[in-house]
Amino acid sequence: MPDLLAQVLDAGRRYGDAPALTGPAGRTLSYADLFRRITATADRLRGKGFRTGDRMLFSVRPGPEAVVLALGAVAAGGTVVFIDPGSGPELFASRLDLARPAWAAAESLLYAASAPGPGRALARRRGVLLPDYSSLPVRHVRSGPWLPGVPLRAVSAKALAKPAEPGADWSPAPDQDAVVVFTAGTTSDPKAVVHTRGSLGAALEVLATRCALAPGARVHTDQFLLGLPSLVAGAHWTMPRFGFSPTADLSSVASGLSEATHTFFVPADLAALLDAAERGEVALPGSLRQVWLGAAPVLPPLLRRAEAALPGAEFLAIYGMTEILPIAVATAAEKLAHDGDLLGKPLPGVRARVADDGELLVSGPNMCRGYLGQPPLAEHATGDLARIENGSIVLVGRKKDMILRGKTNVYPGLYEPSIAALPGVEGAAMIGVPDEIGDERIVLVVAGTRPGLAELVRAELPRLIDAAALPDEVVVVPELPVSGRTRKLDRDALREMVAG
Repeated sequence: MPDLLAQVLDAGRRYGDAPALTGPAGRTLSYADLFRRITATADRLRGKGFRTGDRMLFSVRPGPEAVVLALGAVAAGGTVVFIDPGSGPELFASRLDLARPAWAAAESLLYAASAPGPGRALARRRGVLLPDYSSLPVRHVRSGPWLPGVPLRAVSAKALAKPAEPGADWSPAPDQDAVVVFTAGTTSDPKAVVHTRGSLGAALEVLATRCALAPGARVHTDQFLLGLPSLVAGAHWTMPRFGFSPTADLSSVASGLSEATHTFFVPADLAALLDAAERGEVALPGSLRQVWLGAAPVLPPLLRRAEAALPGAEFLAIYGMTEILPIAVATAAEKLAHDGDLLGKPLPGVRARVADDGELLVSGPNMCRGYLGQPPLAEHATGDLARIENGSIVLVGRKKDMILRGKTNVYPGLYEPSIAALPGVEGAAMIGVPDEIGDERIVLVVAGTRPGLAELVRAELPRLIDAAALPDEVVVVPELPVSGRTRKLDRDALREMVAG
């Protein structure tokens, strides 16, 4: 059975001095360096009391130190827990209560910005409400130099990773919980996906069946689940300095891709880069052989533009979700030749079927164990409506009201009750309005007649909802449209109203 950790450590032994990982600052670790640092981190964590089954709250930006620390914690028998510190105090607290971490790893700047004092005040003025990491009742690991606000006894991630000979037996343990990722849920019912070393290892193997990775390839991405397959394959993983964001310096993004053979884009970010290239502001790389697209619908207009701009690259639209990734892959040629939204054939080992109500149900070795605190999953209900056509999955629509913006899934039901409780607001609804590339603009519609209501609501939003869910526009209407005998909110009518 595949095992994520065993696959990475085996690659460290096999590829030795070949470059493995180059971080945003340009520092490169060889495969041998990576192996030694991961195993040293695991040994030292154990020496400091880290126990099998311990969970580590993880808030470190992508980079070599983050990769080493996360894999080192897993190698020590632990589970890495990803919780967005900007999710809002109540939601963060409920997620923390469910995860019950024994350790926390965070950047020194995050400790400084969240501790009482000038840093926290500055963060609040910018609309970011951070939990006080230094007061969490856990053992602490800091990434970066000591700063005011960092607990005095916090362990240095750099010191943990100081190369040493491994002193433990790194035998496979595919059933071990490796990662917890919070995806949805309310303060009263948080929801977290639990992946094992085995399910993540299977995900890497499944992805490798369609992604041509091998020694000599250069994979440029900040995505762990696309960078890790490159490490297993002996390729060179490089990380962008400022991330792939439409607000990033696009010239830096383009220069980072200058020698890349493989990369990943959210459709909105690729569109921003193509726009800049068409304006003559950046030069597109000629080295790209494969471009992976995902996290949002990949539509024909974007694919046609991308193929025209990068004729030497193959474009792969990857369909998956946190619970099971990947599920299917379709090439640009396959998608453009199909009348519907073709997702592709289920990848090897992945099983897909359509329920009586049209919802797509999937399972496979790369599926998560289940949700934290709940029974294991046998099958995952995707929330997507689909049909199986000649063995391929064709997307019909979305059963759930989730909004896709960039790399973020926004669940309106998490935020609408709090917004509706604001003074002067008689009702609130968040909707996604698709643009021409498949990304969605978030529009918050509030019902009420109070003068200046839109401005009042906008000023209150940073303390109520996740920063990633802040709407692009706030619209005030006299009342929200409803339908049926139950007077249920009619989101389709609301979407038409806003579009009009």
